[in-house]
Amino acid sequence: MKIAIRFRLVWSCVYMPLFLFSQTNQFYTAPYHADDKRLERVLSMAGIIDDQFKSYALEKNYPSLVYGILLDGKLILHGQSGNIQEGIAAGKTSMYRIASMSKSVTAVSILQLRDAGKLRLDDPAHLYIPALKSNTLLTKDAPAITIRHLLNHAAGFPEDNPWGDRQLADSKDELMSLIQGGTYFSNVPGIAFEYSNLGFALLGQIVEKVSGKSLEAYTKEKIFIPLGMNNTEWEYTKVPAAKLASGYRYEDNKYKKEELLHHGTYGAMGGLITSIEDFSRYVALHMSAWPPRSDAENQVLKRSSLREMHMPANFSGMSPNYKYPSGRSCGIVSAYNYGLGWMRDCEGRVYIGHSGGLPGFGSQWRILPEYGLGVISFANLTYAGTGGINLKVLDTIIQAAKLKPYEIPVSKILNQRKNELIKLFPDWKETTVATYAAGKSKIFAENFFPDRSVEAWRKYSIGLFDRIGSVNNIKELKPENQLRGSFEIVGEKGKIEVFFTLTPENPALIQELQMRVLE
Repeated sequence: MKIAIRFRLVWSCVYMPLFLFSQTNQFYTAPYHADDKRLERVLSMAGIIDDQFKSYALEKNYPSLVYGILLDGKLILHGQSGNIQEGIAAGKTSMYRIASMSKSVTAVSILQLRDAGKLRLDDPAHLYIPALKSNTLLTKDAPAITIRHLLNHAAGFPEDNPWGDRQLADSKDELMSLIQGGTYFSNVPGIAFEYSNLGFALLGQIVEKVSGKSLEAYTKEKIFIPLGMNNTEWEYTKVPAAKLASGYRYEDNKYKKEELLHHGTYGAMGGLITSIEDFSRYVALHMSAWPPRSDAENQVLKRSSLREMHMPANFSGMSPNYKYPSGRSCGIVSAYNYGLGWMRDCEGRVYIGHSGGLPGFGSQWRILPEYGLGVISFANLTYAGTGGINLKVLDTIIQAAKLKPYEIPVSKILNQRKNELIKLFPDWKETTVATYAAGKSKIFAENFFPDRSVEAWRKYSIGLFDRIGSVNNIKELKPENQLRGSFEIVGEKGKIEVFFTLTPENPALIQELQMRVLE
């Protein structure tokens, strides 16, 4: 039940009208990392991280591999192995085509236009691409394809790897001819996740239609230049030849060059060319969205819109028996939202990112928002998978550097209610309860005692305290959020865990209380 409640709270924050958030709570303190040695410990792992990436590149026979590690929005470590071309070593400024990692850039463009009031995510896509109006969906009850469907791979188009990879240079006329010819669908819109490069090609056309600019010009002006990504390009002929990574496939026991395709309408799904140095600035933008706070906004996209991109929207998979590359078993669940993948493991770690694969290239980036940690890696071999090594490196860093998620400060009202509860324990004296039930001293919500009487609480509480003996210590409150948390009462023979949650009233009152002896 509690899990369901938390998800409802997350979604209400995403879709409530923006005017409800025009004021901030003066008592709110943003979560933070209290460990002032975390950077030092991660930097001390440079050799281990480098060995892991280089060993992986050697094992997989990649012509080259480059990587970067970010902490708190800064590129703190980077490395490389191999050559981007014959005789030219890879480095942090080497330019790789990053394939489907491009999708979130297209999604950022859509959200910028949404935030500017120029489109709505639930608009039917045919308002911007009229040719879609003539498409016949699978059933008469199928809804119109919306922009949101396209962003979430929920439009009903069939999975189109690797066909889509070969359409990269297609012109607008070729794309529109495909749509006007009547596309086939594998599902009705809105009911299933199915990865569609075609869907993101259409999103690129929507960006161009609404902005009046090419995707190339729009993203350069609105994303790349503001972020200082001065070397990032969509068209490979604009990249200095000595910086451009050639793409290879391994065939007949040798590397063979893959032909680079020009930027076309499908570039929106996978055509971006960038470096570790440049792309780390884009990853830092996403990391900057966490934790929620009242600081000044960045100039590219509001933090709330970035966090909206990071929320799970379209369920994509579950693996109860998943094993980390280290062999450690830990189940995962995954979802997709607005050009980004979301994954949560059995330990509660949340990962955000995206992989990329094209003839000649493979790449991946991941961040753990609550840890302030991120990784990027590119390779120049067809469909080179770097997601596994990225996950292994992140897992190694978290465990070896003993990184923890950011801490949620105890809110003033939560701490106040804790102190008031302590005064009741162990015997819930009638005078104290009566005081708390009236006037300004009220701490319990109207449901509390109808749900369980004072007498029942008194009997239960005394029984718990009898089991732990004399109280030696009351530990600090551990908040789950601003209005929910727990603390421990330590006795000579045991400990009591006290959990409570508050109402949305002003002031917030205790609506639920749980107490148990920890075995």
